[in-house]
Amino acid sequence: MKLNYRFQDPALAQLALTHRSIGRPNNERLEFLGDALLGAIIAELLYEVHPKSNEGELSRLRAQLVNGQALAGVARELELGDELKLGPGELKSGGFRRDSILADAFEALVAAVYVDGGFDACRTTVRELFADRIGALRRSSKDAKTRLQEYLQAGGWMLPQYELTASHGEDHAKTFDVSCTISEPLPLTAEARGVSRRAAEQDAAETVLNQLLEQPRKS
Repeated sequence: MKLNYRFQDPALAQLALTHRSIGRPNNERLEFLGDALLGAIIAELLYEVHPKSNEGELSRLRAQLVNGQALAGVARELELGDELKLGPGELKSGGFRRDSILADAFEALVAAVYVDGGFDACRTTVRELFADRIGALRRSSKDAKTRLQEYLQAGGWMLPQYELTASHGEDHAKTFDVSCTISEPLPLTAEARGVSRRAAEQDAAETVLNQLLEQPRKS
């Protein structure tokens, strides 16, 4: 494990990497705590880095950083999959590669650092892990349609469908209603209105992407 923290009580780290398929004790309680800690520490970082962003913009940025896919990526960088303790069924099905299990283990590990070393140690560890990621978000200029497409492609899912459902007004001042629909990983549809079809598509895609990122993970 490549985490830049030395545990005073190594048993806490082991517990954080123990999936519920093993039985009890497992990492579910630590995962619950770690989810809250991550949310607070990432929110603080974004608050500092984006002083002009409003609540909605900050929430969207946080969702990009703490969704299951993103946290699984952090877990892979830390090589947590090599140290997960899984039951026979999860081992056989390749659970050590599954995003949801990896993300949950990372959240549990964050909580284990907090329990072991206190809030300052936890905060320092999380900020180190996410500093570059937050910097990358600042440099990213990808629009919502591109980000939604990349998210779906990364999961091997079908691409979104956009449909012009209505238009309103005179030619010089038209507005357009557009729907964005996906069928997987779960069925979602969002509608938006814009002064151009493209603008409405972007807003609808943003809504669908945010709904996807806010979905609870299942392990």
